[in-house]
Amino acid sequence: MSDDVPIPYETTLFVRDNCLCLQAQRAARALARRFDDALRPVGLTNGQFSLLMALNRPEPPPMGPVAGLLAMDRTTLTAALKPLERRGLVTVEPDPRDRRGRLLRLTPDGRRLLAQALPIWQETHAKVDAQLSAVDMAALRAGMLALA
Repeated sequence: MSDDVPIPYETTLFVRDNCLCLQAQRAARALARRFDDALRPVGLTNGQFSLLMALNRPEPPPMGPVAGLLAMDRTTLTAALKPLERRGLVTVEPDPRDRRGRLLRLTPDGRRLLAQALPIWQETHAKVDAQLSAVDMAALRAGMLALA
């Protein structure tokens, strides 16, 4: 006897057309490609831009809040920081208040690169917003934040 349980193709089509997770993944990949392409001239990916921007604070943040903001675990954040550290854009320093903790600091080169990348991000984001002009962007952002 086979354990193979057939699922009707109509069900596949229903999931394809109604699954929020699938649509979010597809949209995220398309947005990531668009921003990756736009940021390529300054040598950043969209993820690296987001990470650098997350470090753009008056005081260097600890890893935990940055990982939370970027919806990453600390191990993934550590891996994402390594190429930026090698390029001299970020430093990871011991936290003087808790030697087990680490603080993440943008270097002057990191701030300069972020300043170069910001207008590219702004232009690309404006194009995306224009493409979605029929969408209530405030409601979309609120819904996305509620899920995150």
